[in-house]
Amino acid sequence: MNLTFNKNEDYNKQLANTLKKKFSEIALGGGEKRIEKLHSKGKLTARERIDYLLDKKANCVEIGAFAGEDMYAEYGGCPSGGVIVKIGYIHGKQCIVVANDATVKAGAWFPITAKKNLRAQEIAMENKLPIIYLVDSAGAFLPMQDEVFPDKEHFGRIFRNNARMSSLGITQIAAVMGSCVAGGAYLPIMSDEALIVDKTASIFLAGSYLVKAAIGENIDNETLGGATTHCEISGVTDYKAKNDRDALDKIKNIFSKIGNPESAGFNRITPTTPKSPTEEIFGLLPKERNKPYDMLPIIERIVDDSNFEQYKEDYGKTLLTGYARIDGWAVGIVANQRLVTKNAKGEMQVGGVIYSESADKAARFISNCNQKKIPLIFIQDVTGFMVGSKSEQGGIIKDGAKMVQAMANSVVPKFTVIIGNSYGAGNYAMCGKAYDPRLIFAWPSAELAVMGGAQAAKVLLQIETASLKAKGEKISPEEEKELFEKIKSKYDSQTSPYYAAARLWTDGIVNPLDTRKWISMGIEAANQSPITERYNIGVSQV
Repeated sequence: MNLTFNKNEDYNKQLANTLKKKFSEIALGGGEKRIEKLHSKGKLTARERIDYLLDKKANCVEIGAFAGEDMYAEYGGCPSGGVIVKIGYIHGKQCIVVANDATVKAGAWFPITAKKNLRAQEIAMENKLPIIYLVDSAGAFLPMQDEVFPDKEHFGRIFRNNARMSSLGITQIAAVMGSCVAGGAYLPIMSDEALIVDKTASIFLAGSYLVKAAIGENIDNETLGGATTHCEISGVTDYKAKNDRDALDKIKNIFSKIGNPESAGFNRITPTTPKSPTEEIFGLLPKERNKPYDMLPIIERIVDDSNFEQYKEDYGKTLLTGYARIDGWAVGIVANQRLVTKNAKGEMQVGGVIYSESADKAARFISNCNQKKIPLIFIQDVTGFMVGSKSEQGGIIKDGAKMVQAMANSVVPKFTVIIGNSYGAGNYAMCGKAYDPRLIFAWPSAELAVMGGAQAAKVLLQIETASLKAKGEKISPEEEKELFEKIKSKYDSQTSPYYAAARLWTDGIVNPLDTRKWISMGIEAANQSPITERYNIGVSQV
C-alpha cells in the first residue's frame, strides 16, 4: 500500500473511532446518576429493555442515535432525542422497537422526540414491520409545547399513525413501563395489545395533582391509573406484568405466535463476502473531500464477491450504474464516480458532477430496476449538476429532470448511503431524504449542504463586503480573511454528518464496515411489503 493509502486509512479510522466514542457518550442518556436512580426503582433503562427484548446474536441497527445532538443546550440537552429506536428480531421476526428514555427529562417529548417517533412509525408503515412501544414518558416538554403539540407533524400525528397502522394490519404492541400521561395515554391503547407493569407504571389522562385541582377529588396515582385499575376495573390494558423483564417476556411470547409476513419477492441467493477486503475502504476514501478517486473499488468492497456488473459502462462516466448483490440480495447501484474522465467527444468531465449523459443513463437504469423489481442503492459523493453555457444549451435541466422523475416515481425500495459530499440538487437527484429512501445513512466522512464550505463562504463574503462598501465602509484584506474564516467555520459546522443526524436528515452515522448490514436489513424489511403501485415511466419513455 502507498503512503496516500496509509494517510487516508489513518484519517478515516480516526473518524470511525470518533463515531464510536461519541456513541458511547450518547448511550448514557441522561447520565450514570439517573441510570442508577432508575435501577433503584427496579426498572431497566430503555437500552437495557431493548437489548433484553431482541434476539441475542442477531443483527440490529439503531435509527437516529444522534438525534438531538448539540440541540436544546439551554434545557440540558436531549441525547438520542430522548427515545431509542432499533430494528431487530424477536423469535427471528423482524420488527422495530421504540423505547422512551426516562433518564432524559423523565422521557419528556422534545420536538426532535416527536420527529423521531414519527420516523419510526414511517419505517413500520412503509415496510409493514411490527412495531413495539416501550412507554415511559412524562409527556410533552412543556417549555417547548408549541413545537410539539399542534402541527401536522407533531405529537398528534402519532395517534393518527396508530389508527392507520391498525387498518393496514401492522402489528402494534405497547408495554407501559413507567409514566404514560395525558394525550400520550392514547398511544398504548390505540395499539393492538397493551401491557402494564405493576406498581411502577401508570396510565391516566390527568395525574392526581391535576385531578385535585380540576375537580377536587383526592386520589393517589396508583389507584387512579395503576396496573390493578386498568387490568381489573377499566379494562384499558390487556396484561399485567410483575416487572420490566416479565413485561418483555410477555411481548416475546406474543411474537412467537405471529404468522409469517407476505413477501415482495425481491431476489436473494446465498450471500458471499466481498473478495476485496471491506476494511480497505478506509484507505481508498481520500482524506480531502475535493480529491478525485475511483468509486469502483469502494463498490467492490461492499458487494458480494466484489462483482459489479456495469450498465452503460462507457457512457455518462461520472455516474456508475450496475447490478450487484449485497448479502445475497439483488440490487441496482447508482453511484457518483469521482474520477476525472473524458466523454466520447474527448472533453474532460469533473468527477462527482452529474452531466447530461450521466443523468440520462441513470434515468434509464432506474427504470430498468423498477421493471425487474430490483431494490435501488444510491451511493452519494456529489457536488451537483454541471453548470455553464455548454451544459445549459445541452439541456442539463431537462436531463436532470428525467433522472429526478425516474427516481421520485420509483416503486422499488430505495436506500441511500452518503459517503462524501452531498451538495445541492445532487442530494436530490441521488435520492436525498426528500425522496423517501427506506433508509438513508451517512459515513463519518459525509458532508451535507447546499454547497461546500469554502464556496459558500466566498459567496457570502462577496455579499457581506458589497453591503459594507455600499455603506461607505472599507474592509482591509486582513479583515476580509478573518470574515471569510468566520463564515466558513460556521458553514462547515452545519455540513457535519452529526449536524444532519441530529436533525434526522439521515437515519444515522454508520461505520463503513456496517454498510452491508444496514442495506441487507433494510431490504429484508422492505421485502415484507409487496409492491402495489405501478411504475408509470417505462424505459422507452425516458
